[in-house]
Amino acid sequence: MDSTSPPRWLSVVGLGEDGWDGLSPAARAVVERAAFLIGGARHLSLVPAVAGQERAVWPSPLTDAFPSLLARRGQRVCVLASGDPSWYGIGATLSRIVPAAETMVLPAASAFSLAAARLGWPVQDSVCLTVHGRPLELVVPHLQPNARLLVLSWDGTTPAKLAALLRARGFGASRLTALEAMGGPREARTEATASEWTVERVADLNTVAVECVAAPGARILPRAPGLPDDWFEHDGQITKREIRAVTLSFLGPRRGETLWDVGAGSGSIGIEWMLADPANRAVAVEHREERVARILSNAAAFGVPGLEIARGKAPGALSGLAPPDAVFIGGGVTNEGVLEACWDALKPGGRLVANAVTLESEAVLFDAHKRLGGALSQIAVARAAPVGGFRGWRPLMPVTLWRVDKP
Repeated sequence: MDSTSPPRWLSVVGLGEDGWDGLSPAARAVVERAAFLIGGARHLSLVPAVAGQERAVWPSPLTDAFPSLLARRGQRVCVLASGDPSWYGIGATLSRIVPAAETMVLPAASAFSLAAARLGWPVQDSVCLTVHGRPLELVVPHLQPNARLLVLSWDGTTPAKLAALLRARGFGASRLTALEAMGGPREARTEATASEWTVERVADLNTVAVECVAAPGARILPRAPGLPDDWFEHDGQITKREIRAVTLSFLGPRRGETLWDVGAGSGSIGIEWMLADPANRAVAVEHREERVARILSNAAAFGVPGLEIARGKAPGALSGLAPPDAVFIGGGVTNEGVLEACWDALKPGGRLVANAVTLESEAVLFDAHKRLGGALSQIAVARAAPVGGFRGWRPLMPVTLWRVDKP
C-alpha cells in the first residue's frame, strides 16, 4: 500500500472444521496479532487463546455488534467465520459497511467447494444456494430436470424439509446427500431419494446436494415469461398469459432492479419479474385483503417469497416506497393521480408500462402518450374453445399497452 491508502484494520479469517490446523501461516499470524477477535462461540473455541487479546461472541442480532466494531477502526480487528466468508457469509455483510481498502479477507474452502469435491461435481455446473435464515421456497425456481443443487442448510431439519418439498413438486426421484461437518472428525453423510428420505434430523452444520429428477407432470418453471394462468391462484383479476409475456418484454427486467406492480391482482407480473433474476425485487400494490393473501400464496409457490406487499390504494399506498426502476400499472390507471405519482417516482432511465381494457382507461393512456411519448400497442388474443360438437376461436378482450422510458 502507498502512504495515502487507509490501513487494512479489519481482517476476516475463514475457518474449516479442522480449525487451527487447517489455517495457513498467514491466517494464523492475523489471528494471533489481533487486538480484538470476534466470532461465533464455535469459531472462537477452534483457535488458541492469546495473552492480552480481547475476544467477543457475536450478539443476537449480529448487527448489534456493528457500531462497536466500526468504532475500533484503526485497531487490529479480526473476525472469524466459516469457510469462505465472502460467499453467503459475514464477509459479504461487512463488505457493505467497511470499504474494501480497509479489509483483508483470508478464506478457507467453502462448503460448496467441499461438497463438490466429495461428490466429484464440477462447481461451475452446480447451482449454489443458501436457505440459512431464508425461506426454503427459494429452491423452487432451480428445480429443473438434471440440475445439480448445493444448498447451505438452516439446521439439521433442512434435508427432511427439502425432501418433502421435492416430493410435493414432483421431484421425488431426486437424490439427496446431506454432508455434515465436512473437513472435521465428525464428518458424515446421509443419502437417499426424496421419496425414500426418512431421517428427520442430521447435524445442524450440513450442506445438501440434490440431483434433480423430474417425474412426468412435475411443475417445472420455464425460463421464458408467460406462465400458465391456472398455475396462479386468482379471482379473474390476472394479466393473461399471452399479454403477460408481452408486458414483461416491455418492462425488460434487468438484474437487481425493483418493480412496482400497481393493482397487482394475483401478483403474476411481480412474480415473473422476480423469476427473471434472483437479485430482482418487486412490490405488489393491492388494497383488497383477499387478493393480498393470494399474492403471498402465489409468491411462495413460485419460489419468490421475498415479494413485498404495499397494502392500500395507489397513489396513497406508494408513499415511502423505494424508487422503482420499472412500474407496471395493471389496475387503477383511471384513479386520479396514480399515473402521475408512478411517473414522478420512477428513476431516470426507468420504464413504465400500463395496460388498459376499457375505453376510459384507454383514454388515459392516449392522453399520457400525447404528453410523454412512448409507444402504444394493442393485442387481441383468441383461444380455441368448444362450439357445440366443434371448436372455434373465443376472443379475449383486446388490451392496449403503453410503454414509455423516463429520460
